[in-house]
Amino acid sequence: MIIKKHFFIICFIFVLFFSCKDDEDTQESVISLETQTPIDDEALVAYLKSHFYNYEDFENVPEDDYHVEIKLDSLTGYNSSKISLWEQIDTKTIDLEEQDGNVVATKLYILKIREGVKEKPSIVDSTFVSYQGTLLNGTVFDGRSNPVWFDLSNVIRGFREAIPLFSGGSFSIEDDGTYSFKDYGQGVVFLPSSLGYYSSNQNLIPSYSPLIFTISLYTSNSADHDLDGILSIDEDVDGDENPLNDDSDADNTPNMFDDDDDGDGVKTKDEYDLNKDGIPDDSDGDGIPNYLDADSA
Repeated sequence: MIIKKHFFIICFIFVLFFSCKDDEDTQESVISLETQTPIDDEALVAYLKSHFYNYEDFENVPEDDYHVEIKLDSLTGYNSSKISLWEQIDTKTIDLEEQDGNVVATKLYILKIREGVKEKPSIVDSTFVSYQGTLLNGTVFDGRSNPVWFDLSNVIRGFREAIPLFSGGSFSIEDDGTYSFKDYGQGVVFLPSSLGYYSSNQNLIPSYSPLIFTISLYTSNSADHDLDGILSIDEDVDGDENPLNDDSDADNTPNMFDDDDDGDGVKTKDEYDLNKDGIPDDSDGDGIPNYLDADSA
């Protein structure tokens, strides 16, 4: 993870957020996205219609007491008249491609309680967050009450897609040298198993489990993973807002991790913008910048 401005020196590697595949899974045993997606969506919609969050606790919060913990509960008994999550939710559709090329639209549900006030991170930036992950049945499988840094390029797809929908907050330095944040983004994301771990069992997470994350985004830093002078999000050559699938020299290393994007033996930083005019150099005038053109003069 590349962090250009250090608010804290914290380095964690969490198995939770890395996707992996059970060695015992085979192509024949894995349920297709086309089959599993509507099952997950039905479960998520049922949850959203039958639960609420403690929105009343977020109303009229004193300015000097910004932090409020997000709590989810069912619409039963005394709480039956509360406003459901379903009435407050936003959605984001993400297209996923199966091995046979079939594209399946999946829905990510987002509850934006506080959006934050700073610039939103990209899907491959470093973010300083606290979170709790639960299953639909309420089982808590992981969480951090104290904020930690996450490189969004290394987390599960649903988390990577959801965090940039929020913004960080402002901060102040206390007398003891610690940082105090306020006006940061807070919310809850509900993701289908296809944007989580899908067919893989992960400790307390059974296969094909939709997941819930309550999150607080305190701040973020733009990342340049390969230190080539180009921000990782700007190495999105095909313009689909996902630089993780851009590999100009087809060496199985995405440009954002590759310090020689075109594979010509010249480092990207040494042929990107030598005249410092802010425009990528194109020596042979073929419309392809030198750093992406192995045949450039």
